[in-house]
Parts: sequence; C-alpha cells; structure tokens
Amino acid sequence: MNNLKHFSKLKRFQQLLLITLLGDIPTIFGGVKLRNLLYRTIFCHIGSSVYIQDGVEFISADSIEIGNGVYIFKGVRIDGKGHENNRIHLENGVILERNVLIGALNNTCIHIGQNTFIGPSVCIGGPGDIKIGQNCLIAAQTAIYANNHNFADSTEAIKYQGITCKGIVIEDDCWLGSGVKVLDGVTIGRGCVIGAGAVVTKDIPPFSIAVGVPARVIKSRDGKEITKSTQLSLSSSD
Repeated sequence: MNNLKHFSKLKRFQQLLLITLLGDIPTIFGGVKLRNLLYRTIFCHIGSSVYIQDGVEFISADSIEIGNGVYIFKGVRIDGKGHENNRIHLENGVILERNVLIGALNNTCIHIGQNTFIGPSVCIGGPGDIKIGQNCLIAAQTAIYANNHNFADSTEAIKYQGITCKGIVIEDDCWLGSGVKVLDGVTIGRGCVIGAGAVVTKDIPPFSIAVGVPARVIKSRDGKEITKSTQLSLSSSD
C-alpha cells in the first residue's frame, strides 16, 4: 500500500512538473511540438497531429484521452482528479475553444464525440457521466452540469446535504446556441437545435427545435409546427 501511494505521488509530481515546464511555452518557440511529444509520457493517450496551445491546464492527465487532430486553445482547463476511475475522452477532431472548463469528479466519464466543436467559455462538469455525440456544435457560454444539490432540509446548509447525479446525453449532430443550460438527467436527441439561452430540464426528442425557459419543443426540423396534441403527448411522456 505504501509503495502504491509513493508511486501515485511520484506520478502526480511528474505530471505537474511537465505541465508546468511545457504548458506556457509559446507556439512560436515550438511549444505545440514539445507538448505533443512529451505529454505522451503522462497522459492516458494522445493521438497524432494534436494542437495544444500555451496556457492550457491539465489536472490528473493520466485520466485524459485525446484523439487525433484535436485542437485545444488557450485558457482551457481539463480536470480529471477526484477518482482513479475518472475518464475524459476527446475523440478525433474535437475542438475546444478558449476558456472551456471540463471537470470530472467521483467516478465520472466525460466523452466528447468525433468532430464536435465546443465554443468559448463552455462549462462541462460531473460527477454524473456526460456523453456528447459526434459533429455537435456547442456555442459559447453553454453550461452542461450532470448533478443537482439536495436542499430539502432547511435546517442544514445546502452544501452539506449531498447531491444527485443521473448523467446527461447529447446525441450526434446537435446544435446548442449561445448560453444554453443543460441540467442533469436530460437526453437531447439526435439532430436537435436548442435556441440561445434555453434551459433544458427535460428530454428533447430527435430532430426537434426547442427554445425558452424551460426549453419547449416548437417544431421539428422538417418544418412542421408542433400541434397542441403533440405538445401534450411530449409533456405526458416526460
């Protein structure tokens, strides 16, 4: 047991040292090539042709998998700490724009599918599992949080009442507009469009357009308006 703890501390120190030494080397001084080469020794996996700009922070790099052709821009923070089974997986062609925050906590898997674009200042956080599909567009300042705080006991501080976490699924080919909030337990079906500023509290059927607070389906992507009977059907199935 002592040997395992010593090895774990040594591994964390190695990660911290490399990320501290290499993380802020500018692109013009070969920073991208150095990071692409030497980060392989501390990450779970890094593919080929990965672009990691200077000023990117990684925590618990051994829980992070990065596919081929991934772009990660300045100010991104990817945090895999909290549990040895945490996994953050960026598939081939994922783009993380500036100041994206991704955090796993307590046996969490966060998976972002191939060729998905994550816009500036998006926040994605566990501890519930989060799966974002392929070819998605997630616009700036969107928040995807797979947990809820318990608050039923008014005599105790909310932060001591624990949390619930069901997980979030965003299927392939979805477009989430700027400032969308996706709450725990939600599945957004394939091909959906979620309007800017919407708060998604319930499942959205595939190929739907949803807007508002809370988000409501207003039409399908074939252009058909949602009738009252269809709305009632969707509400009763939630």
